Parts: sequence; structure tokens; C-alpha cells
Amino acid sequence: MIFYFAKNNLNKCVNHYFYTQNVTSMREIAFRQALREAMQEEMRLDENVFLMGEEVAEYNGAYKVSQGMLDEFGPKRIIDTPIAELGFAAIAVGAASNGLKPIVEFMTWNFAVLPLDQIFNHASKMLAMSGGQFHCPIVFRGPNGSAGQLGAQHSTAFESWYANIPGLKVISVSNPYDAKGLLKSAIRDLDPVVFMESEVMYGDMGHVPEEEYLIPIGKADIKRAGTDVTIVSYNKTMKVALNAAAALEKEGISAEVIDLRTIRPLDIDTIVHSVKKTNRLVVVEEQWPFGSVSSEITYRVQKDAFDYLDAPIRRICNTDTSMHYASNLVAAHLPDMDRTVKAVKDIMYARK
Repeated sequence: MIFYFAKNNLNKCVNHYFYTQNVTSMREIAFRQALREAMQEEMRLDENVFLMGEEVAEYNGAYKVSQGMLDEFGPKRIIDTPIAELGFAAIAVGAASNGLKPIVEFMTWNFAVLPLDQIFNHASKMLAMSGGQFHCPIVFRGPNGSAGQLGAQHSTAFESWYANIPGLKVISVSNPYDAKGLLKSAIRDLDPVVFMESEVMYGDMGHVPEEEYLIPIGKADIKRAGTDVTIVSYNKTMKVALNAAAALEKEGISAEVIDLRTIRPLDIDTIVHSVKKTNRLVVVEEQWPFGSVSSEITYRVQKDAFDYLDAPIRRICNTDTSMHYASNLVAAHLPDMDRTVKAVKDIMYARK
């Protein structure tokens, strides 16, 4: 059924990036609406794009991200699947190999452990194993990490897992503007993209341009300029980083806050440039500390900017355990503003 609208030439439709240079009007929309608009706009441009996943059609999406899309695009392009992540991820790989551009929604990335074989052994390796002959243009997307008291099996953040896989691009967004611009770029990309969202952010409001725009994959964004310390984060822990920066400002400490947006490829240049100015670095992330994204950032910064550091790099990660259900244990497990502020203060001893 899903091959009904396949085309012979994968590159026939829009594959060139258009970046808005002069935004003339902005409007405030919810995170889920930004994601929906990104998919709708790309599906209107390219009939090879389709969405599949559990409850994305008749139920309008588990988180109402795909609300109304079945009515517009019909059941051949908005496809409800069985509760079988391995099965429909495999269908998506086959579809992408034959000229289509599937968007696969996982109800949570915790369930995407089941189709990891298709993502890791097939989608990510398609281009390399075919000697550059076959691309695999898939977007795997859905909520990631903790979302309140969901227990250990539904609360894992997977950015570092997928960033360890060559052949995948990994995006982890924190606001509606970045979500829409980067999802549109991900859908147009010829290779597989892992797109991380968050259940607790779907209702967040943010300003998005009226005009079409794209955000390039692999470019971090400085959300707040500062001079005394660089704080790097992504996804929902950006709220922790920004709140910490606001608290530090009241105590005379100017923090520059960088949103990675893309985990792989990692925009290390923006981080290094900032560290050369501030001479200090704190990384805040919802990952276990061993083999985390902050581990890679720490290595790269000490390699490229060691002589500029006035203090050791600090990081705020999850505790090195599974996250339990009890609210006090959830709070103790996750990064928070107080731990971030303390980490910054601990490395201010060499302040000029």
C-alpha cells in the first residue's frame, strides 16, 4: 500500500535548503503544532513523504502532534500501525530504499529499543554498505527521556546511544522554533535522522515565523550571551540551563547558554569559541554520566581549548542509576537549577 506513491527518482522533489533571512512576522504556537506544521508543509511539497506509527491517524496522535493530518492526506500517507515497532520500522527502511520518505513516530523512544536492529544495522549502514549508491531518507521521531513519574522503563534519554552510531544524524530540540525548522530539514535529508522531542514540552508555547524557514542540521545556537562561564545543554534541560543563568546573573555571574540542537554532527566550534571567551564550561544534560554527550564535549574542548580553561570542566548529568517512580527520587535523579548554579560557583575561583 505504502508504495502506491513511490517515484523512480529519489531526488525529484524539493531537496534544496531554503533559509529565511528576513523574517517579517512571528506568531506564537505550541510545540506540537510546530512539529505538525513541519510535517504538513513537507508532505504538501513532496508526495513521497508519509507518516506512520501507533495511533497517528484515527486518534490524531498519542500527543495530538498529527491532529487533522489524516483528514488532509488520507490513510495512504497517514498510516496507523500495529503495536510492533520492529515491524513498522522495517517497513520504513524498505520504503525509504525504494524512493519514499517515511516519518516514523515512536510513542516514546523507550519503545524504540525494539526496532534498534532496523535503525542500527540497516538504516544507518545502508549508504556505506551500498558503496554510496542507496540513501535511506527516514526520520525517526518521538518523545524522549523522562516525563514525570513514568518509572524506570519509560524514562531513559537516548541521545548518547544514537549519537554513537555512524550514519545517523541526531537532533534534540528545546522549543517550537527549532523544532519546526529542524524537522523540516530532517525530512529533506537523504539519510536517516533521529529526532528527539519531549512529552513535557508538547504544550510549550513559542514564536515561529509565518514564512517558511529551515534550520541547518549541525549548528548550535547561543540562546543567551555571557562572559564568565559557558553552559551547554539541549532538549528540556535547556530550561535548567536558562534558569540557572538567570539566577547567576543576580549574583553578578554572566553565563553564556548554548543549545546544541544537534547532537550528531556536534557543533564543537561554537562551544570552543564560547569557551575561549568565558574560560569555563558546564554541561547540563539528561544522560547517565558514563559515555554521555558531555563526555565527548569535555574531550573535544580540552583538546581544542585546553589553554583557555581557567577551571576544570563540570557537568550535571542524571544520577548513575535507573530512575524510579517516587517523586523524591525523580527529583534527586534529574539535573536541576541548584546543582547547576553550584557547579558554576565551584569553578569561579579563578575569575578575572
